[in-house]
Amino acid sequence: MLRRVSPKLRSGRSLESGVGQRRHRPDYQILLFIGLLMMLGLVVMYAIGPERANLLNRVHQTDFYTENYFVLKQLFSLAVAAVAFITMATVPFAKLQQHSWRLVQIGFGLCALLFITGNIFGIDQIATETLGAYRWFNLGPLGSFQPAEVLKFSLLIYMAGFLGKRYAEGKIHDKRATLYPMLAIAGVALFVVIVLQKDMGTGMAMASMIAAMFVVSKIKWKTLLGVAGVCAVLAVLAVVTAPHRMERITTFFSGDSATTSEAEASDNNYHIKNAMIALGTGGVFGRGIGKSIQATGYLPEAINDSIFAIMGEIFGFIGTVVIVALFTGLLLRLLRISDHLADMPMRLVAAGIFGWLAAHVVMNIASMVGLMPLTGITLPLLSFGGTSMVFMMGALGLAFQLSRYTTHGLVTEKEAGYANTSSRRRIGGSRYSSRRRITGN
Repeated sequence: MLRRVSPKLRSGRSLESGVGQRRHRPDYQILLFIGLLMMLGLVVMYAIGPERANLLNRVHQTDFYTENYFVLKQLFSLAVAAVAFITMATVPFAKLQQHSWRLVQIGFGLCALLFITGNIFGIDQIATETLGAYRWFNLGPLGSFQPAEVLKFSLLIYMAGFLGKRYAEGKIHDKRATLYPMLAIAGVALFVVIVLQKDMGTGMAMASMIAAMFVVSKIKWKTLLGVAGVCAVLAVLAVVTAPHRMERITTFFSGDSATTSEAEASDNNYHIKNAMIALGTGGVFGRGIGKSIQATGYLPEAINDSIFAIMGEIFGFIGTVVIVALFTGLLLRLLRISDHLADMPMRLVAAGIFGWLAAHVVMNIASMVGLMPLTGITLPLLSFGGTSMVFMMGALGLAFQLSRYTTHGLVTEKEAGYANTSSRRRIGGSRYSSRRRITGN
């Protein structure tokens, strides 16, 4: 026999969330996985930071970098990331939705300002150039700021609200009302990140986030496959028209069989070989904390993109399995949250965060073990902190907030539109409030 929620709850909207769902205890397992990953990253940063500092001091002929420079910077980044997590865990989701278009405008505006400052005026004191493109604002002692992360987060909120509204209106399959507007804004965002900023890694993470939201939104698979085909063609064009991306692809497929001097001298070939050496010398149990050789200057980006290989050298195969298990656990919690949310915009946000995090984890680890070309993407919560960590933690904080509104069982397609149509009744309910239900007469 189906139970009905109290009329007050059924017809009203929660002040905290904006949906007709009783709050309950959040999913604290998210905090557990995040905390363990951050601690591992901090331990490794403390261990390899002095070597990194000595290397930079030798290269730049300075004594600016102290032994504790990187661990202190990482602690600062973790503190800012914690503030972002708490903020997104407490600011009502409904408030974010109300200002979602303004957030998108801010994201595009910051990217445009970066392009104008760097490419048109060439002010290197403000914009930082990498591979002939400008991706970061230079904030001096505070480090750098990547506006693409703002754009990614704003798209997450805006697309969830837009697709959720179209789903509630029964227009989710209407290409003109739903698909084309979303593809337009997503296409412009990806063009800015991949073409103008030449950041394929961030673009692929953004594309993964968007794809996850499209799948959960219940758009027809035939339509999605068509979109995927077009995106695949555009991705190939983005690779073949960029020499540095083509070099990474050819290096990946040539592998150890490459005999040409160009292949042996390429930075990508050198990078992946030293990453494999780091993982190999780690063995089963690792060399131990403070005994990394690759972190002394052999492996590029040891504290950023290559942190997984360094962890493999320090903690060994067992350590890498634990790291993969922690990320898997966190991703499964996000997937569960999405499956148990009755409000469609909330489901879409949780799914988008899943796609965002999964893209970073899969691409970073796969590139370090030689399963895909190098992409230059960070490993969340472990790599040296920055804008990516802060916005990832903000997204996870939002997922933590949404976990307060999950239901006992999986939400059906019909129930997913409940929160946007007041006439529908809720089947199921919050995980911790079933005893407080009352039956209607």
